Amino acid sequence: MANKSKGLGSAKKLMKRRKDFKQKKVTVQIKKKIDPLAAASQAKAIVLEKIQIEAKQPNSAMRKCVRVQLVKNGKQISAFLPGDGAQKLVEEHDEVIVECIGGKMGRSKGDLPGIRWQVLKVNDQSLGALLKGKLEKARR
Repeated sequence: MANKSKGLGSAKKLMKRRKDFKQKKVTVQIKKKIDPLAAASQAKAIVLEKIQIEAKQPNSAMRKCVRVQLVKNGKQISAFLPGDGAQKLVEEHDEVIVECIGGKMGRSKGDLPGIRWQVLKVNDQSLGALLKGKLEKARR
């Protein structure tokens, strides 16, 4: 941890340091309050329906997504299905694990309008391994 500034001309630097600390504390509290995952990195959810979302300009693709309901608090969010053919591996009422996509400042990434999360696992099996054919999809 860096030491505080000392000396005659240090008031400005100390004030800036205090302001930065306060701001960081407030942003963490706000994120915890409004984030559906409640500041957690991953969350378990149940698939409600499969949807297709049109990509932003200048692209014209239909991105495959799912509408899910979080187990921990019952909130509904839309999550992106990464990979070619991932939509075929996910059915309604499947249990999935979602994580933050990691766009700038927690916002949507790339040409996905309003999509901030992506599916990581389906029925406790990695979506990547299912897509590569390393695993068979488990029945629940």
